[in-house]
Amino acid sequence: MAERSFKAEVEHLRKGAGETFTGEGILAITKALLENGVGYVGGYQGAPISHLMDVLADAEDLLTELGVRFEANASEAAAGAMLAASVHYPIRGAVTFKGPVGVNVASDALANLSSSGVTGGALIIVGEDYGEGSSIMQERSHAFAMKSQFWLLDPRPNLPSIVKAVGDGFDLSEASGTPAMLMLRIRACHVTGQFETRDNRRPPLTVAEALSAPRREVSRIVLPPMSYAQEQDKIANRWPAALRFIRDHGLNEVFGPDQAPVGIICQGGMYNGVVRALQRLGLADMHGNTQVPIYCLNVTYPIVPEEFLGFCAGKDAVLVVEEGQPEFIEQQLATHLLRAGMPTRLHGKDILPMAGEYTGKVMLDGIEGFLRRAAPDQLPAQVRAPNAEAPVIPDLSQTVPARPPGFCIGCPERPVFAALKLVQKELGEHQISADIGCHLFGSLPPFNIGGATMGYGLGPASNGAFDGGRAAGGGKRPISIIGDGGFWHNGLTSSFGNMTFNKADAVAVVVDNFYSAATGGQDILSSRAENPTKATNHPIAKALRGIGIGWVRQIDRTYDVARMRDTLREALTSGLPGPKVIVASSECMLNRQRREKPRRAQAIREGRRVEAPRFGVDAAICTGDHACMRLSGCPSLSLKTLDDPLRDDPVASIDHSCVGCGNCGEVAEAAILCPSFYEARVVHNPGLWERRLNRWRQAAIGWLMRRREQRRLRFGGAG
Repeated sequence: MAERSFKAEVEHLRKGAGETFTGEGILAITKALLENGVGYVGGYQGAPISHLMDVLADAEDLLTELGVRFEANASEAAAGAMLAASVHYPIRGAVTFKGPVGVNVASDALANLSSSGVTGGALIIVGEDYGEGSSIMQERSHAFAMKSQFWLLDPRPNLPSIVKAVGDGFDLSEASGTPAMLMLRIRACHVTGQFETRDNRRPPLTVAEALSAPRREVSRIVLPPMSYAQEQDKIANRWPAALRFIRDHGLNEVFGPDQAPVGIICQGGMYNGVVRALQRLGLADMHGNTQVPIYCLNVTYPIVPEEFLGFCAGKDAVLVVEEGQPEFIEQQLATHLLRAGMPTRLHGKDILPMAGEYTGKVMLDGIEGFLRRAAPDQLPAQVRAPNAEAPVIPDLSQTVPARPPGFCIGCPERPVFAALKLVQKELGEHQISADIGCHLFGSLPPFNIGGATMGYGLGPASNGAFDGGRAAGGGKRPISIIGDGGFWHNGLTSSFGNMTFNKADAVAVVVDNFYSAATGGQDILSSRAENPTKATNHPIAKALRGIGIGWVRQIDRTYDVARMRDTLREALTSGLPGPKVIVASSECMLNRQRREKPRRAQAIREGRRVEAPRFGVDAAICTGDHACMRLSGCPSLSLKTLDDPLRDDPVASIDHSCVGCGNCGEVAEAAILCPSFYEARVVHNPGLWERRLNRWRQAAIGWLMRRREQRRLRFGGAG
């Protein structure tokens, strides 16, 4: 199950001409695809565009009505390859995934697609999560557009502009015979607003109709000599066609006065930040009316030289606001200025930071610095009146503890790493490689397991250099971690196929939580749920044996820390050669709670008996050693200071957020730590006999407590 249902929002996708759509940018994209006659849609989930895939999955009935094919692809490469349908057929297709990691995976398909060229519009919607909201390495997708020469759109972050960009992207792609990429930043994906809708359009040619009349054109096959001609076609025909379309249809925008000593050139996605900075400087209003001309690049590749040079004409200097590095746009603009022999000074990364997110403060400081250098007369007499004296921000690094990301409360992956830590305490430290996914949190405290991650599904492959180390005298087998999402994305072939082929004497742990959990809880091949539109319940262990791995151990309850520890020890000490794989399976607790909490609440409201486990720590027994926390790290497990003056150290305590997974108690038992953990059962709507029994128990406990109080030794003052 995905983390959120969009059944209600899907009804808004049926809105027709003249109605108003209200919602998030990512939902507006879905509506725009249907309005522009898309014939097929695919993709791979990943922030910040996961919801686009979830919306499409919930809208399959509507897509079927319109003759639109939807596929939740196994990887970004599969999604990119899906666009092959637009090569020979005039069908509009769109795929979506997280960038730039998604573009990395899909790059082979996209490069071939760009070389072949397209007949129908092909749109790649990339969720660009550059900056502090990102969970990946800091790179840009811009380089791929330049490398393979497909066009890159970066619309202003408001719903009308985003919706328009979808139509512009399809039209530009068809006008130039080239795929186009639509880049959506995090804020654009989640910005809310309104736009006037149009009727949904059935594709002129559906994939079903195309299937009945196959087409092929030898000139579009990427083989010599056709591939040489395709490169020439890009430069001689497709590029000029794209420039004409961008210019003739005004895809880029100019705001502000016609004449001014300076100007600002920005990516479309940076427009809101630029206007906000000018507003704070007193040079723009809240409606975007600016005193400093702005050339807004809603298409950042290719650059239209005539537009750029026309904007620079008569200006002493211009500032390029380009987030991220390298400064691709600035370098291209500098080339055009130099070739044209224009005296306009070009500023950009000499004033603004080369790397890092362009936050409000960064934008404000950069634009003010540019104006002070290039046109001080443009600045009002009193600049930044509300912030004339910047507040002193105290250094809290020594006061407030760091809060790195971590496993959710009750996460079934936590005991896997607890078991690993126990085994390493016994057998010594091992070389451990990590992978993309929730399990990557195991590399942080309190576990500190795994030191590198090379890509989604590449955890075991990351240990390839170490796989023969034991035979060469290294003594210890390397260990790798991979999730079930990564296993089906790329791991089965690139990691486990690699291990099998090379007879790697190594250990791999597949953390199977039944979903692609890190991207929002979408179903995958090994999910245990019944999915009416997808094939699920395909065991990972069966796939591993199918490619020739004989040593496979299936554990269906990861919370059994002792069994996890023993199985890991067996894998690391076995005398058998070859790959050894442990499939550690337990359902993602977040998804489980999403499903069970509403059911439990409904049952309680209806007066039915409901029993829920809760764990606690007996303060009288707890020694304050806190070893349980070093092997758990659960957010619900914290410290409590006692009123007892003879006990200075705080004891362990479990708060109300506990979901009753039992991990802390299991860890304590497996590590032989202490008997202070106990399990209690909270009963809602108990029966008559249970209520009566509870009264007897409370009475007995009360009598024993009073008796102990009476026997307590007291010291009193002289009478």
